Amino acid sequence: MSDLGSFVAGLPKAELHLHIEGSLEPEMMVALARRNRVAIPFASVEEVRAAYRFTDLQSFLDIYYAGADVLRTAEDFHDLAAAYFDRAAADGVTHAEIFFDPQTHTHRGIAFATVMDGLLAAVDGARAKHGMSVYLIMSYLRHLDEEDAFATLAMAEPWLDRLVGVGLDSSEVGNPPAKFARVFAASRERGLKLCCHAGEEGPPAYVHEALDLLHVDRIDHGNRSMEDAGLVARLARSAMTLTVCPLSNVALRNVDRLEDHPIDRMLAAGLRATIHSDDPAYFGGYIAENFRAVAEARGLGREQLVTLARNSFLGSFLPDDQVAAQLTRLDAYAERT
Repeated sequence: MSDLGSFVAGLPKAELHLHIEGSLEPEMMVALARRNRVAIPFASVEEVRAAYRFTDLQSFLDIYYAGADVLRTAEDFHDLAAAYFDRAAADGVTHAEIFFDPQTHTHRGIAFATVMDGLLAAVDGARAKHGMSVYLIMSYLRHLDEEDAFATLAMAEPWLDRLVGVGLDSSEVGNPPAKFARVFAASRERGLKLCCHAGEEGPPAYVHEALDLLHVDRIDHGNRSMEDAGLVARLARSAMTLTVCPLSNVALRNVDRLEDHPIDRMLAAGLRATIHSDDPAYFGGYIAENFRAVAEARGLGREQLVTLARNSFLGSFLPDDQVAAQLTRLDAYAERT
């Protein structure tokens, strides 16, 4: 491993933008299909991996939802999440806030309780095995209507004390944040933090809507904010966290090449930008690989990498005392490495 690689792997960091269904590696997809006797349109792991080629967000989502069909039991959700936590721990993740998409599962007859039982068992295991703190964020699917999101919020009621927030993901273009203003307000009333994918494929106007109509605590992606100087200034002034996913941006053609990625321009503009892996099984790398790849492509130095890690803790939903403890660990690592 290079000096950069070893520094990044050991760098304490929080992962704030990870879809647990997007950590379904081809090997696990095939194994779970066999275990659950689910037919998939692939004869081998190699065929699954070859299919992980995308031209845009929708072409990715098509295979993402098809792959999720192998997830049937609490054991499946546990195994999926536990495998992610092992990878994340090896990448220096000390705190994770992971998205899950209950509608992807309830719409095909999987009980909400099944999803939660499996994920919560894995969360408890990550704490015991890795000393990792983990929060769960329930995402609403924006290609469905708001009433469906309200129904999902109702299903979640027994587990609200185990959820830290809600998010909004899936097909962005044509599904603006405004479509979900009422359910986000209801989620806030229940004490949940609010996140929203905005400015990935959608325009800067969607970021404005997420701020002004949903009143979010965090913006997921947000790359296209850079097209609006006034929005950049607003985001910088408010210290709004942007959870940026470099390898995802390139895989989905939102950025042509990593060499063109705006992450360093975001930092230079005073934005609280962070780096995460989004759907790592599909996009070619977990969080440390995202750090390494964009650092090499954009010539980021150690100080910038430490800033990105620092921003991840500052942008987390951890209590202040736990953020302080994480930053102390980060500073100690940066000083001795």
